[in-house]
Amino acid sequence: MSSPSPHAGVAVVLVTHDGARWLPGVLAGLAEQDAVARVVAVDTGSLDASRDLVRGAFPDADLLELTSAVSFPGAVDAALAHLDALPPEQRPEWVWLLHDDARPAPGALAALLEAASDRPDVDVLGPKLREWPSLRRLLELGVTISGTGRRETGLETGEYDQGQHDERREVLAVNSAGMLARREVLAGLGGFDERLPMFGNDVDLGWRAAAAGHTTLVVPEAVVFHAEAAHRGLRRTALTGRHTHFQERRAALYTLLVNSRTAALPWRVLRLTLGTLVRMLGFVLLRSVGEALDDLAALVAVVGRPGAVRAGRRARREQARRLGSAPDTARVKALLPPPWVPYRHGLDFLADVTSAASQQAADIGERRRIAAAEADPSSLAAARLRAEQARRERDDDEEGELADTGAFARFVTNPVALALTAVVVVLLVGAGAAWGSVSGGALSPVPEGAGDWWSLHLDAWHELAGGTDVPAPPYVLPLALLASVVGTTAAVSALLVLSAPFALWGAFRFLRVTGRLVSTRGAPRVLLVGGATAYAVVPVVSGAWGNGRLGVVVAAALLPWLAHATLGFADPEPDRRRRAGWRVGLLLALVASFTPLVWVLAAVVVVLGLLVTLLLARSALASRTAWSPPLVALLVPVVVLLPWWLPALRAGAGDALLLEAGRVPAESLTSSGLLTGRLDVAYGAPDWVGWLLLGLAVVALVPRATRIPVTVCWLVALLAAGLAALLAPLSLTALTTTTPPGLAVLVVVVQGCLLTAAVLGGQGLARSRLNSLTRTVALGLAAVAAAVPVAGLVWAVTGDDALESDPAGVVPAYMEQRVEQSPARGVLVVTGSIADGLAYEVRRGDGVTLGEDEVLALTPEDAATTEAVRDLAARPTRDLVDRLGEDGVQWLLLPAPADGEVAARLDATSGLTQSGSDPGSRAWEVTRPLGDGVAGDGSSLRPVLLGVQGLAVLVALVLALPTLRAPRPPAPDETPDERTGRAS
Repeated sequence: MSSPSPHAGVAVVLVTHDGARWLPGVLAGLAEQDAVARVVAVDTGSLDASRDLVRGAFPDADLLELTSAVSFPGAVDAALAHLDALPPEQRPEWVWLLHDDARPAPGALAALLEAASDRPDVDVLGPKLREWPSLRRLLELGVTISGTGRRETGLETGEYDQGQHDERREVLAVNSAGMLARREVLAGLGGFDERLPMFGNDVDLGWRAAAAGHTTLVVPEAVVFHAEAAHRGLRRTALTGRHTHFQERRAALYTLLVNSRTAALPWRVLRLTLGTLVRMLGFVLLRSVGEALDDLAALVAVVGRPGAVRAGRRARREQARRLGSAPDTARVKALLPPPWVPYRHGLDFLADVTSAASQQAADIGERRRIAAAEADPSSLAAARLRAEQARRERDDDEEGELADTGAFARFVTNPVALALTAVVVVLLVGAGAAWGSVSGGALSPVPEGAGDWWSLHLDAWHELAGGTDVPAPPYVLPLALLASVVGTTAAVSALLVLSAPFALWGAFRFLRVTGRLVSTRGAPRVLLVGGATAYAVVPVVSGAWGNGRLGVVVAAALLPWLAHATLGFADPEPDRRRRAGWRVGLLLALVASFTPLVWVLAAVVVVLGLLVTLLLARSALASRTAWSPPLVALLVPVVVLLPWWLPALRAGAGDALLLEAGRVPAESLTSSGLLTGRLDVAYGAPDWVGWLLLGLAVVALVPRATRIPVTVCWLVALLAAGLAALLAPLSLTALTTTTPPGLAVLVVVVQGCLLTAAVLGGQGLARSRLNSLTRTVALGLAAVAAAVPVAGLVWAVTGDDALESDPAGVVPAYMEQRVEQSPARGVLVVTGSIADGLAYEVRRGDGVTLGEDEVLALTPEDAATTEAVRDLAARPTRDLVDRLGEDGVQWLLLPAPADGEVAARLDATSGLTQSGSDPGSRAWEVTRPLGDGVAGDGSSLRPVLLGVQGLAVLVALVLALPTLRAPRPPAPDETPDERTGRAS
């Protein structure tokens, strides 16, 4: 330490606690300062060589030895008391606080004192803090606190110091590591708050200083390197504990509550409570459950113990009275961050999640090639990788040159973009029948509002027909979520209209990735566009779209994304494989909610795949991360869909596990329809288009370069076809009829496999050396292949459909209005005749809507009700009419053509009064006392199952998301060079 300077009134207060790891560098940096008159070292019970290091570096230093129970504020108070005990002429004007892990750069103290000389009104000054040991990363240039308790530095995470913040400015607070403060001001403020033993005391002191009218200045010319040992968990004490985040959050909440205005305190508590819940959700998404619990514990520790907050507020009021002035709230408000800053952080977080999620879904081909190249740098794979990287760099340079021409110019010069845009336009035009309100075929009308779908999903008992405890189909939940944003009509319309473009996008991505897995050059772009287009129109050419098979349409749109996600099982990184399992599980659950047979097929593929691998390549399954992700993917849908399949089995509606979304009966599937991808003759495209695709998939087995992946596609297609053949003979009971299982999704899977095989085969053929004869054959095959997507697009525009924008109702409008106002009231609709047989249904609310149709179809027939309706039509009596009233039936309707014999008997029945009806139909109103309908309680297990479902979705979603931040590695023992500031 040099001799005293004109600024001899500076005392350094160095607080140490087991800091021998950093103290040599700190003491060396302190010895380089030119304006230190006295060093007061306060050691709080160190068990290492900290005290010996201080004595060896500064023999004349005042060393205060305290116990480990003393906090940082207590250590500073002890140093201030020691300085106050000195003779008046030896008491310093300034106190410079240093931590034992904060090394000052040469000239740091001189820069602070120079700034103090330039600004005599300043009472507290702070340096620029840079990270130790990186030395270049900025930590703080002053600090403030947001309304949600976030410590705001105004810096980006990991931002390097390039002089971009080198201007002196007033701030709310500066870090206590390197803080220079007037001794009298520091003592007048009462020092640091003892209730903030380790974290947050600097912000609290700065807030109190600003409220008392003092100015705090940050001086970027002064630099201090800070290791942040306590914050990073590199040093744990009884004061920091094992939960550093809890201590930091508790300090932030306490600081806000004790320093806020009394009038704003209730709003502050409410905001912090709600903000804590939002922060907890964010931490859960980051898979930091411990930090989420720490946030909750900190809130409870502060808000749940108001005594400490009241004592802190009382101390600040006493301080204001002692100083003789009211708190300067205007000064404090000007130094706090704007109120919109927390919302900006929230948007940034969502942007990071979205960006990372899109990046994790990128193809894995390059990562596998990089892994192979790193394993053997001299291999052919490494050479190919280097050549590919060089080619991509050239492409990037060309794209950079084109960037100057603008986005529009790049778009119009990109043939793939133009082709895909044209396809999307054609698909949107072809889906014109689905714009707006739509129903028909297998698609029931939608309810009035999303609340109806929510009730259907949440309720254990449904007041439909005679009442039922059959659970709602699982796809009601995603429909309710979507309808809560856009409405029920727009939700179904959007699914029908946008399904094909979404399938086009997913198929293009999947085919591009599979092509790159086969070859670094990937498939030719014309093959990608053609194959994606052919897949996008599969629901249309099969007839599923025209017949309103919403489940098949949605499943077809999601299957390429599901297949794309399964490629993550082959990722070389174990963490990515694990997350791929959860991601595939969520997508599989979503697809299975519309078409449950997809899960059955997935289980068959996974089990057989693992068995074959076990027999042929046992070493490939040596690691748990190789076989567990596919099993996790199968387990997730089982848990997520638990509120559906378990109550369905308990209610005797197990047939639901083999049906798809939509009205019953489902279409029967023929062997030719399975091969050609045709479900409905009336709305499907001509069979020759399907035969063309089948022939192309067979020819795709010829090229040797792609024979293995093409064979894999054929194996999956054969498994799907075999499952369809196995289930086709089954006959399921629904309503009073029978229906085949919902096999339509297996047709989509087979078509997707054949298309993938054809594209891969075309890729292999295109990359092969061809003579004149094979070139002619290849051109012929290309012409045949082009007919498949072209014919599909033509059929998408010209094909017929059963969708109606305004379906005709059976029930008269006045009855519908009355029962909508009183959902417990119903209309008994009896169709047919005594001679040919009668059928009936009870309409309640707004009629049978999407989702309710399946509940009614799977509800077992009530034999007593059926007998009562039969007797009512054949021998109506007053007792039967009374029973209608007890069940809440207000009207009896015989739609056109009404059976005259039945109508005549009902006309003469006491308790029935003729009512208005449409031509050809007859209606009566029940004049007997009406009961409360068919109310019931259902199973009390429903809330538990819904809770398990919500928790399962949350856990799977969190584990499927990408890792947004890597664990912080421990800082090495690295110190700055004494003269250059570089790591030594």
